[in-house]
Amino acid sequence: MIVVKFGGHVMRDQNRNFAKAITAALASGESVVVVHGGGPQIDAALTLAGIDSTFIGGFRYTSPATFEIVERVLVEQVGSAIAQVLSAGGIAAQAISGRTLPTLIATRKTTLVDGSTADLGQVGNVVAVDTSHITSLVAAGVVPVVAPIAADSASGNGLNVNADLAAAAIAGALDASALIIMTDVAGIYRNWPDTQSLISTISCAELASIQSSFTSGMAPKVQATLDAIAAGAKAVRIIDGRDPHSFANALSGHGGTLVSA
Repeated sequence: MIVVKFGGHVMRDQNRNFAKAITAALASGESVVVVHGGGPQIDAALTLAGIDSTFIGGFRYTSPATFEIVERVLVEQVGSAIAQVLSAGGIAAQAISGRTLPTLIATRKTTLVDGSTADLGQVGNVVAVDTSHITSLVAAGVVPVVAPIAADSASGNGLNVNADLAAAAIAGALDASALIIMTDVAGIYRNWPDTQSLISTISCAELASIQSSFTSGMAPKVQATLDAIAAGAKAVRIIDGRDPHSFANALSGHGGTLVSA
């Protein structure tokens, strides 16, 4: 089982290559689950609605009005579009919300990756994953395309979950052989933004030892990597999804940053 996090920043030009690589993975006998983001699409919808996008420690502040738009964009637009691209490539796929069943159960997130407290609004921290809906789709030969929306364990209301962290929780719950995070950088840099400091391979323990050096959007990705392996995933590979060959290379065990248990 491979879990792939398909980021909103890499969707525009790589959909066709993504579908081809998924086809190759399925042909090899591998099962695939896709978890997607949608940052640029959400930003555009919020701008249209006259709502400013605010980020705190790499997380989108999510007011009730923001959440309504986030959920609609992720579930009705982005997830459906990815499923349609896969279907056009001959792959049976179904877009689902993590709030269905619910698959993702969360509590309100009140701390950042560095441990400091913050008011993030309706942002969730996944505390449990019900994999039954996902595994039933996989067993039927369907690729689940999961939107990172969770149900609040206390109220049942919806919570916005960082897509990297949602993918990590799902990968861990499925004991995935790998979590592949497709993003807009080449991998993890030891000394960001020095591109010469790209880390090709690193152990989970070593990454944890330098975790505090990562900030902004990379901080949740590093946390997601550590969370995925701690929860049961065997490895995590972070790749540049803008490269048309990166995903196929990752499936072959090459490229980006490989983090092992």
